[in-house]
Amino acid sequence: MTATIEPEVGKARKRKEDARLITGRTRWTDNITLPGMLHMAILRSPLAHAKITKIDTSRAKEMPGVVAVYTATDLDPEGVINLPVGWPVTPDMKHPRRPVLAADTVHFAGEGVAIVVARDNYVAHDALEAIDIDYDELPVVLDMEAALAEGAPLVHPELETNRNALWIFDSGEAGTGASIEQAISEAESSDDGIVVKRRFRQQRLIPAFMEPRSTVVDPTAAQLTIWSSTQVPHIVKTMTALTLGLPEHKLRVIAPDVGGGFGGKISGLLPEEAATILVAQKLGRPVKWTESRSECMVTAHHGRDQIQDITISARRDGTVTGLKVELLADMGAYLGLVTPGVPLLGAFMYNAIYKFPAYHFACTNVFTNKTLTDAYRGAGRPEATFAVERIMDELAVELGMDPLEIREKNWIKHEEFPFTTVCGLIYDSGNYEAATAKAMELFGYDALRAEQKQRRESGDPVQLGIGISTFTEMCGIAPSRVLGALNFGAGGWEHASIRMLPTGKVEVVTGTSPHGQGHVTAWSQIVADQLGVPFEDVEVIHGDTQSSHKGLDTYGSRSLAIGGIAIVKAAEKVVTKARRIAAHLMECSEDDLDWSPGAFTVKGTDKSMSIQEIALATFFAHNYPEGSEPNLDSQATFDPDNFSFPHGTHLCAAEVDTETGRVRLRSYVCVDDVGVVVNPLIVEGQVHGGLAQGIAQALFEEAVHDESGQLTTGTFADYLLPSAADLPSFTTDRTETPATSNPLGVKGVGEAGTIASTPAVVNAIVDAVRHMGVNDIEMPCSPMRVWSAIRSGGAQ
Repeated sequence: MTATIEPEVGKARKRKEDARLITGRTRWTDNITLPGMLHMAILRSPLAHAKITKIDTSRAKEMPGVVAVYTATDLDPEGVINLPVGWPVTPDMKHPRRPVLAADTVHFAGEGVAIVVARDNYVAHDALEAIDIDYDELPVVLDMEAALAEGAPLVHPELETNRNALWIFDSGEAGTGASIEQAISEAESSDDGIVVKRRFRQQRLIPAFMEPRSTVVDPTAAQLTIWSSTQVPHIVKTMTALTLGLPEHKLRVIAPDVGGGFGGKISGLLPEEAATILVAQKLGRPVKWTESRSECMVTAHHGRDQIQDITISARRDGTVTGLKVELLADMGAYLGLVTPGVPLLGAFMYNAIYKFPAYHFACTNVFTNKTLTDAYRGAGRPEATFAVERIMDELAVELGMDPLEIREKNWIKHEEFPFTTVCGLIYDSGNYEAATAKAMELFGYDALRAEQKQRRESGDPVQLGIGISTFTEMCGIAPSRVLGALNFGAGGWEHASIRMLPTGKVEVVTGTSPHGQGHVTAWSQIVADQLGVPFEDVEVIHGDTQSSHKGLDTYGSRSLAIGGIAIVKAAEKVVTKARRIAAHLMECSEDDLDWSPGAFTVKGTDKSMSIQEIALATFFAHNYPEGSEPNLDSQATFDPDNFSFPHGTHLCAAEVDTETGRVRLRSYVCVDDVGVVVNPLIVEGQVHGGLAQGIAQALFEEAVHDESGQLTTGTFADYLLPSAADLPSFTTDRTETPATSNPLGVKGVGEAGTIASTPAVVNAIVDAVRHMGVNDIEMPCSPMRVWSAIRSGGAQ
């Protein structure tokens, strides 16, 4: 009989993956070397908008070591390849063809125009300089409002507009709430009403993942094998088949060790991936492409870049009555896999944790001559949370109320769950009161308010501000039926299989594809508890479409809440199969067996069999029930009925030097509720990393283009990423309200810190200098912008 095993879920296990990763025993895509492999380099346009008038590749072809040089017509003679868009958000959405290489016109600085293939990576890059190319420069349009103006230069003249799509949700029309126009009109006309309007700017960001993108393609075997530094190997396989017309069963995609992604590696098929495949097929030899860091900054997709016009209506007692959101979202020059839908992921979150009776959301997607945007950590949810948390602060100021008081007055109470929001989503669980109470205690809210008052009264040049962010988010990009209703180009399910080996060890095959999240460890903990086997006896297999044939990969905080539950469902099937065999071997009814993870026991006796014993007996197959198979292996596909909704309260104390504009984060407290925690250590890591990225948006990061469309922040010398020295020590804690949408009670955590922290920091900075006439500072809140806002007594 197997000894009782201590539960794994909830245990702060060190990650199985880390010993290998931190000692350099890794296999990044760029580490892969194959016999006869060639190297590919891409010549990129230095102009943001121009006609290509001449390309002469003859000098490059003659260089020693160069094997081939290709232009657009060499790779796609008919000009028919169109890289995929997985989310056509409206029936009339404008979708310009996105080629592998530009043939006659370039639409952003960095677009590929020619390829060199050589025996050596350095030779390939040197040969790029030998390609003679002439351009006729065209007018550029970089500002969204200017792009929509009459007579603006067109990014794609064949579309006859720079507007990609207009997507609208209105609670009055949808029947999920009242009319927004009526709510605003009543507030404007009533002595008891108030309307507050603000414009917020979400600056453009660069995902800046640790490992630049890389692809290796081997066309020499029966299957064409693609190694790619991607978050989505299964989606890459399907999109490659659909886009390039290759038979899917002849494709194998492997995501080896992947050094981060943050949404920046979810493209269904990159131009560079497609080019590497086409070149490898033409030459019949393995080909590798790996980008440089500066190439990555210019051409890998960017994130955010929105203008948010927010109107909130309320009564004078602070009760909100309506929220109107009007967005402009910059698509860049092309559409990526989910580019047009990213703002829509926030559409259902602007109402946040509050009981708005009326809500209107309208988003206009706009083409500009810049690198395309797509998903970046949080994808739409950080933008929504920032806007609503900033406008709640502005409303509190206009009414003379404490910002925490106005939030508490309007948030959903814990006894009101499940709660149907003004968007029609059903929040299944939450306790905003408990998270906020714990955060306030850890933060010392009242004492900090007293210190803030004292500093203002004394005229201290270093003022103190307190920022608040009470947030929720929808995680787990599912269920499939909801995604279908939004015209999303895939489902939201996830797949897993469990293989019981003869010796009682376990192999778990997951459709999720980790790139830093710790899936191998967490999935091992889940299976150890479900089957009652030692944690060390579980092996997790992922990231290879040949061994993991079915999956929808990793993004949107979906892996645990969907992929983890698929594993639970597969484990349940293993137990069901094992029960029948155990009953047969112990000569009893299945109903007479009690299952305690790890073993079956005949009720009222000490007769039992461990799962390991059953696995071995099944392998021998000397004695098993008639009509059954000698096999415990099981698989499951899980499609949830609802999203999961983590939430939390984040509090920030910021000191602002009014003489220099310098901001110092004095303390940061966050209390998150992510449901049942599988591994607290992994959760802490995800929260800390998310906080760093959210704070970086508030204080440091911005992708800037000059008037000609050149990215001026294309290196880490110009694009400012924070180090540990730039961030405070975080105080983190948790409350727990289990999700009711899955059997583990888990919710997502990977994006929580990023979503909540940006408004907390900006609210703190504005709060520190509001008495000087400042009601907004555009992100990033650099010393110059803060100083300028103080000097002008207004928004900067």
